[in-house]
Amino acid sequence: MVEQEAGTASKMAAAAAGNAVDVQARFGHSVKGLLTEKVTSCGTDVIALTKQVLKGSRSAEFLGQAARNMVMQEDAILHSEDSLRKMAIITTHLQYQQEAIQKNVEHSSNLRDQLSHLLK
Repeated sequence: MVEQEAGTASKMAAAAAGNAVDVQARFGHSVKGLLTEKVTSCGTDVIALTKQVLKGSRSAEFLGQAARNMVMQEDAILHSEDSLRKMAIITTHLQYQQEAIQKNVEHSSNLRDQLSHLLK
């Protein structure tokens, strides 16, 4: 009976050892699976981060170009403003000249009337 119990105990020990190996094998596979998932996830995150950095770099380039364009537009606006000021001055001078011409036309018509009276 002792031999029978020893055989049963050794069978149980062997079964337990087999189960332990199975558990360890399953645990090893699940850890490998989790590790593979984590590595894949990290790789995906690195790719997303790289894309975001590149997008940010392009955004900075676009902002730089927009700033250069805005400076060019500002220069054009300042030049236009200066031109408008000069045009306003020219318009004022032309108005003065027009008034002077109108006065001269009135004087010439008065002179014509006086000459016609003198010649009669």
